[in-house]
Amino acid sequence: MIRVLFVCLGNICRSPMAEAIFRHEVRLLQLEEKITVDSAGTAGWHQGKPPHEGTRDQLDRYAISYEGMQGRQVNQDDFTNFDYIIAMDDSNMEDLQAEFQLSDNVYVAKLMHFVEEPKEINVPDPYYTGNFDYTYELVTEACEQLLTFILKKHHIDKGE
Repeated sequence: MIRVLFVCLGNICRSPMAEAIFRHEVRLLQLEEKITVDSAGTAGWHQGKPPHEGTRDQLDRYAISYEGMQGRQVNQDDFTNFDYIIAMDDSNMEDLQAEFQLSDNVYVAKLMHFVEEPKEINVPDPYYTGNFDYTYELVTEACEQLLTFILKKHHIDKGE
């Protein structure tokens, strides 16, 4: 089982959006038995809370489920329990590197790293920008590319 964790600051906007989109793509390819996904925040302000209303609105618009999702804070166990820890921006990466002992067994990278010619190098936080549409566009493209990367790296056939 390949385990992917998306990380942002508060775990209510970007990382739950990425979790839901990525899970949706995995489900469409019938790969739930091979790939699992979660999200967390570097800060614990929103633990136990559902995704932000703006994130929920975007996901509802595209009929992508976020059922049962609630905010949580990233912890050291995540570096043992996940194969991929994917941060939304430089600040998230810096927090992960400063606060946790990273393992060589975990692929830690920014989400936009997987996009060949990204419009942005960081996923802007719509909590501050208010632009959930643009964040959704960036996250969707990057999640598709990340999934392609994982499938290729682990020799997983689509819909196998």
